[in-house]
Amino acid sequence: MNINEVQDEIISEFEFLSDWEEKYTYIIDLAKDLAPYPEQYRDEAHKVRGCQSQVWLHAELRDGKLHLFADSDALIPKGLISLLLRVYDDQPASTVAVTPPYFIDRIGLSSNLSPTRSNGLASMVKKIQAVAAEQAVS
Repeated sequence: MNINEVQDEIISEFEFLSDWEEKYTYIIDLAKDLAPYPEQYRDEAHKVRGCQSQVWLHAELRDGKLHLFADSDALIPKGLISLLLRVYDDQPASTVAVTPPYFIDRIGLSSNLSPTRSNGLASMVKKIQAVAAEQAVS
């Protein structure tokens, strides 16, 4: 699936959740399913700045596709990372760099996250797209 198809799938999943308590529970469940993060990348160089919680991101380019690994020390940011990785992992780096995550607004994250969590989510997106842009020109 391409990035927009994945985003549309996420939007459909969230439509079935009736309130924000259910949506937060779902986000926390996604956090529990996130693949383990490689310990060698749990350092300052891989930290995402602008997040209240600690968030780490590592990217590798293989055959023109971006492969992302991420983790957080808190469940909600970890669940948000899981959504972002679902959208952007294993996609062409050049496409990741320029494709906005419209699902964030469509599922209501922008208006239902605290300001610090919203800033952290924006920082994660900015970092992913910056890394993708760097990898796309490599």
